[in-house]
Amino acid sequence: MRFHAVLRYISFALLLDAIFLAISTIVGVIYGDSSIFPLFYTTLITILVAVFPIIFVPSTTSITNKEGLLIVVGSWLMSCLIGAVPYILWGGEFTFTNAVFESVSGFTTTGSTILQNIEAVPHGLLFWRASTHWIGGIGIIIFVLSVLPASGIVGLVLFRSEVSSVAQENFRQRANKAIQIITGVYLVLTLAEILLLLLFGMNLFDAVTHSFATIATGGFSPKNASIAYYHSVAIETVILIFMILSGIHFVLLFAAVTGKSKQFWKSPVVKYYLLIMLTATIVIALGIHNQTYNSWFDSFRYSAFQVLSVGTSTGFATANSNVWPSYSHLILIFLSLQCAGAGSTSGGIKADRVVLFWKAFVRQIKRVMYPNAVIPIKMGDSSVKDQLVSNSVLYIGVYLMIVFISTLLLSMVGVSLTEAFSGSVATMGNVGPGFGSVGTTGNFSQIPLLGKWIFSIVMLIGRLEIFAFFIFFTPKQWSKSIAY
Repeated sequence: MRFHAVLRYISFALLLDAIFLAISTIVGVIYGDSSIFPLFYTTLITILVAVFPIIFVPSTTSITNKEGLLIVVGSWLMSCLIGAVPYILWGGEFTFTNAVFESVSGFTTTGSTILQNIEAVPHGLLFWRASTHWIGGIGIIIFVLSVLPASGIVGLVLFRSEVSSVAQENFRQRANKAIQIITGVYLVLTLAEILLLLLFGMNLFDAVTHSFATIATGGFSPKNASIAYYHSVAIETVILIFMILSGIHFVLLFAAVTGKSKQFWKSPVVKYYLLIMLTATIVIALGIHNQTYNSWFDSFRYSAFQVLSVGTSTGFATANSNVWPSYSHLILIFLSLQCAGAGSTSGGIKADRVVLFWKAFVRQIKRVMYPNAVIPIKMGDSSVKDQLVSNSVLYIGVYLMIVFISTLLLSMVGVSLTEAFSGSVATMGNVGPGFGSVGTTGNFSQIPLLGKWIFSIVMLIGRLEIFAFFIFFTPKQWSKSIAY
């Protein structure tokens, strides 16, 4: 294990953070607010921490799988810690625990917040808060590789360490090409949404921060009321469309606009994803019509936005879903567990694994009926390796177990069952809002200190897709590899 090589590549991730910290400082200067010095000092600290390994540690043309894993997890952990520093220096509601929670929530694109008055936070810090979403959206290492491409085996190992195997199924390109496609789609979607939000009345600052949050499926808004603040069907429609797009595998989106739309529409995951979102929207709209909203238009308007917001793990809000019928809560909980497709910026179990799970379930029934039959599992025209199917089923089991353990621990520290369970589902899936006091109109400020640390750990476990996190904290496993 060459820890100096690991440290060198983590430093590149910190330099990326420093660039966005510097931009946030400039935003603070433009608005003349109180965030200037906290952001400026953090920028200097980050540069100093990052620059020495880059200067004094020799570069390497190859790294091992375990070194790649340590680089990925180490970059996430260090970014989350550095990201908390400007919050701590600014003060306000940001105690040390609250600052770490907000930073982890930002980088993991969860969108849960401890802030009771978001609009009291200066523009520079709000821009940094949105930037943590955008950095974490496609993955810190993917972002680093797109800015500072690593040659040969380094880029390949880091790419495989950052992107789970279920997402890699749709990659038919080399790692460098895949990174270019992901980054290109990410930039185009962000710029397109900014322009449309400007067109429909948002100011530049709000358009940029909301676009960062939408395309990263994060959910941090600079407004206390989130998207409900604008009372605009046009703005909601723009954000809804980009939430849908951000929940689809970026390579499939690229194929759809480069003359390969057949590949997009033949994907069983895309079909399932769109169908489940449409079905959930209709079912919930039928339940809230006349009970919560008098018109069919409002019923479908608020149902569609909340379903897509939760189902893509974005976490924006236009309505208080706490007052909706209880069955709609169960639907939203299911969507919070599943979320959207692999290869997107969405969190959760991923629709891909759910599709594989049901295909495996159907195959098992057929095997019971026809013990000697050879029954492959296919996704589109391609057969899926049994190892990937087994890993996906295992992942779902471990995922649900972590949600249960988190709920249990939170209940033990005094969090009510509704907040403990829905909060665990929301943070593990990097969704944001749960139900009760941590719902769409609430926040996590009232959660006990220990509970906030549990939620922070769960957010990281969910974003790193479980196995990488636990391998990182089990040194004796560093020499082993697990496909997930």
